[in-house]
Amino acid sequence: MSALAPTLEAFFSQRLIAQRDASPRTVAAYRDTWRLLLGFASKQTGKQPCQLDIADLDAALIGAFLDHLEAERGNSPRTRNARLAAIHSFYRFASLRHPEHVHTIARVIEIPPKRLNRPLISYLDEHEIKALLAAPDRSSWLGRRDHALLLVAIQTGLRVCELTTLRNRDISLGAGAHARLTGKGRKERCAMFTSETVAVLRVWCRERKGEPDDPLFPTRRGGPLTAKAVAWLIDKHTTIAAAACPSLASKRVTPHVLRHTTAMLLRAQNVDIHTIALWLGHESTKSTEPYLHADNKLKQRAIERIAPTGTRPGRYRPSDRVMAFLEAL
Repeated sequence: MSALAPTLEAFFSQRLIAQRDASPRTVAAYRDTWRLLLGFASKQTGKQPCQLDIADLDAALIGAFLDHLEAERGNSPRTRNARLAAIHSFYRFASLRHPEHVHTIARVIEIPPKRLNRPLISYLDEHEIKALLAAPDRSSWLGRRDHALLLVAIQTGLRVCELTTLRNRDISLGAGAHARLTGKGRKERCAMFTSETVAVLRVWCRERKGEPDDPLFPTRRGGPLTAKAVAWLIDKHTTIAAAACPSLASKRVTPHVLRHTTAMLLRAQNVDIHTIALWLGHESTKSTEPYLHADNKLKQRAIERIAPTGTRPGRYRPSDRVMAFLEAL
């Protein structure tokens, strides 16, 4: 057996699980990366995965694998970069155990991530929010569940994994109503509820009942919803809401779009970026800065502040339709 196989096993069992206590989601993502890479390398070299050595997985092969992800598997640059991060992590671990492969390892670690196009944040406006919340049929149990889930998602900005793992005992509806949760990076935080959300959740919890460790938003059988199930129900209600609010038909509404909506609602109330970062559970304000770019009202206020002296604030409006026509030519 080559040096690669035992080193890879030690990387998962010792580095990721024992030393770093990585989450199951992280371990699964790294596992999938290496399953794909070893399968690709096996086809390229004609060797079985257990026969591959670190020298076989050099920078040229890793580069070809990354191109394969985008060209043949249809992965986005963001996914490509996530796979590369998993590979880099292993090679940094391997560099301590196999200095004889230092040149191969160094060249792989030097492979840079791909630069990404960063589109503007997609979010819902006030009319779209009202239409989406009105879409579930609240005469049914599922409709009442979906309405409560959508309201909590929009008001708190919880990640979809935080929504699906929310349990009955995690919420408090008394004074200072909130949900206590463990978010990304194992950071604990409290998501505060508005009075409207508290009123809906009180009714839902009386109907929901269940044990303290049961999911707050269960399936018909009482189990937790999956991330795919939440995405599906949001898509279903968005389609219904589009009949009353046509602008929704042109938007792809996902759980993360609802999270963006929370941030933009806070920005509309002039909440500062540091508070929004704490609200959303961001590690740093760098993750929150895109909301500033999406805030057109902030840009409008900036334009008004830099208007030339003697000019009335506001947008330019032509005084005459004929003049407007001529100036547009």
